Amino acid sequence: MIEARFYKKLEEKKVNCLLCPHQCIINSGKRGICGVRENRDGVLFSLVYGKAVSWGVDPIEKKPLYHFLPGEDAFSFATGGCNLSCLNCQNYTISQLPKKSREIPGENISPEKILKLTKKGGAKIIAYTYTEPTIFYEYAFDTCRLSHQEGIKNVFVTNGYIMPSALEEISPFLDGANVDLKSIKEEFYRKICGARLEPVLDTIKLMKKLGIWVEVTTLVIPGLNDTDEEFKAIAEFIASIDEGIPWHVSRFYPAYKMQHYPPTPVETLKKAIKIGKKVGLKYIYIGNVPGEETENTFCPNCGKIIIKRSGFRVERVDIKEGRCRFCKTEIEGVWE
Repeated sequence: MIEARFYKKLEEKKVNCLLCPHQCIINSGKRGICGVRENRDGVLFSLVYGKAVSWGVDPIEKKPLYHFLPGEDAFSFATGGCNLSCLNCQNYTISQLPKKSREIPGENISPEKILKLTKKGGAKIIAYTYTEPTIFYEYAFDTCRLSHQEGIKNVFVTNGYIMPSALEEISPFLDGANVDLKSIKEEFYRKICGARLEPVLDTIKLMKKLGIWVEVTTLVIPGLNDTDEEFKAIAEFIASIDEGIPWHVSRFYPAYKMQHYPPTPVETLKKAIKIGKKVGLKYIYIGNVPGEETENTFCPNCGKIIIKRSGFRVERVDIKEGRCRFCKTEIEGVWE
């Protein structure tokens, strides 16, 4: 347990957490919305520093990051807690546990041990994933800084709910991110996620400005964010930043408090691809549907497959020095 970054002290031993857009005002003895940052007698502490709850080596494609060192492994880990409360959370048993029981699960694994395990597993990347890396910011920051000194890349799999000052501080050590853009509607964020839309949009813009490689994922939930208008609006937002940002449209499966919703029809996801392509996005992928041709990367110029995938396995990469091997067109991504 260490003192948290990004907060200010208030009167009567209250504190104002400044890490994420919730900007929680926390009384002494209480915790913020994330469930893992606690005010103890006027000092804000992170309760999850070094407390890994899940870890292992995954292919980077599983994050999903398709334009970031394809075929490489990423040592992936998380702590308990989250600053959102999504009704469809697939990892709710660890993300929501500290809010419900005040229990802080996990084993003591220091940043140094994370780096050691990464090297032992032969991974070139560390992925901060499974829950929301923002809420274990101090742990992530120290691990990012330490691993960068050893030539290891760092990527966040994130909901994007972080304040600009915190993102700017960690950006020299953060190489890539997949950001969940869950919807382009404020109502969706408030009702389904317990958050606001605008900070997420701002995070995606700022990451691009800071030189962090960005990919975007939208989990398509039938009846909630699956209209042509929404697909078009999301694609237009991404294209307004950079048409080369990959967009992953993923299939929803019933989970947590949304067991009554059906899985997303694959045809709906294909419709999103058509709309996104029409808007001008160069790279769009269907997620959670193994075997789809859209899991491959096609050159936006000559149309040939330049990264051949089978599930999370990369079978072939025809990109040399950041360009299509066939027509020499530049392909956006991190390739070396």
